[in-house]
Amino acid sequence: MGGGLVVFPTDTVYGLGCDPFNVDAVRRLLRLKGGREKALPVLAGCLGDVERVAVVSGGARRVAERFWPGALTLVLPKRGVLPAVVTSGLDSVGVRVPNHDVALKLARLCGGLLVGTSANKSRIKPVASAAEAFEQLGDDVDIVLDDGVFVLGVSSTVIDLTGEESKVLRVGSVNPEEVLKIFEESI
Repeated sequence: MGGGLVVFPTDTVYGLGCDPFNVDAVRRLLRLKGGREKALPVLAGCLGDVERVAVVSGGARRVAERFWPGALTLVLPKRGVLPAVVTSGLDSVGVRVPNHDVALKLARLCGGLLVGTSANKSRIKPVASAAEAFEQLGDDVDIVLDDGVFVLGVSSTVIDLTGEESKVLRVGSVNPEEVLKIFEESI
């Protein structure tokens, strides 16, 4: 992506992305979001791409095989190859494989991995259309991929699988109880 920022549709809300290995692009994205101090999620083209930046345990693999592609973000231990600016210095990374052709193709075109945060300013509701994203982010993005209004408009469910016990960090369109059941059955 050459350091550029792109707005693109996903299976949840419109995303804002860049190359996760380009530190300047990630910093530019963080400035554009305005005040975001949390780690950034990474979208992947497939589970194999996830394994390049995260340690995927047997339980996490079973969850991923059941719910990906889809609206589930798993927080997993990160591998050292991922720049600290992406994870806000944490030893973990939120990853997912989206269930949307444009997002998947974009991730694959970018080497399999793409920062994939919501295309909105921090502390403002995520957007369900390219027009809403452009209204908030304007000319500070390099390209906007418009796939029309997305009807779901609900962020992904986020589950942390890094500790002794799994933790639901955000409830989205995937039922967290189903995820936790599969994870706990595989331990």
